[in-house]
Amino acid sequence: MPVALITGGSKGLGRALAEGLAGQGWDLVLGARTAGVLEETAREVRERYGTRVAAVPGDVTEEGCRADLVAAAGALGGLDLLVCNAGALGAEPLVRLESLPLEGLRQALETNVVAALGLVQEALGPLRASAAGSVVVVSSQAAVEAYGTWGGYGASKAALDRLAAVLGEEEPGLRVWAVDPGDMATDLYEAAVPQGEEYRPSPRSVVPAFLRLVRERPAGGRFTAAALLEPAGPDRGPFEVRR
Repeated sequence: MPVALITGGSKGLGRALAEGLAGQGWDLVLGARTAGVLEETAREVRERYGTRVAAVPGDVTEEGCRADLVAAAGALGGLDLLVCNAGALGAEPLVRLESLPLEGLRQALETNVVAALGLVQEALGPLRASAAGSVVVVSSQAAVEAYGTWGGYGASKAALDRLAAVLGEEEPGLRVWAVDPGDMATDLYEAAVPQGEEYRPSPRSVVPAFLRLVRERPAGGRFTAAALLEPAGPDRGPFEVRR
């Protein structure tokens, strides 16, 4: 069975992706900081889909945690897909740049960029060894559009996009995709901009976009989930999408 490693895998988009991949027969390594929630998610996915699921609690900004995650994938037989989904906002709720704590910006960069690169570096060996080695980094519209209060988080995601693009150039044997999932009903979005009863789509609604990438394996690049969910038109190839 193919093996995927998902950070931030205990809830939200990470859990939705875990369930989507498990439903396609993938074995999983899930990482997250809150051990109890992570273990419960792993148990539920394991029982529901009959797949192997390893839970590795810890902070992905720590080198030891990253090593443990990749080692857990090795114990399942290797690593075919790395999903860098763990994220930090830098301030909760988001604030204007004039008020953004510099320590908060450092935290966002450390989690969203430095830890992601550290995990890629740790995982490159088994990814290169896989016939279908792939990396997905979870991006944001804030990486390409200027939204008030989203400056620190957006800067970190823009840096992550650039790392993904360069990784794709440097590792032509891998597929490297940055995916903007759009606004979703997750704890992170609620912490960023509390909206009360305002409707946001479920993370499960964008899982088919990620599964399409994994299934069809287009050339690396930046994609939006919304574009990936659009059917291919008569004048457009399946991956001529908005980026």
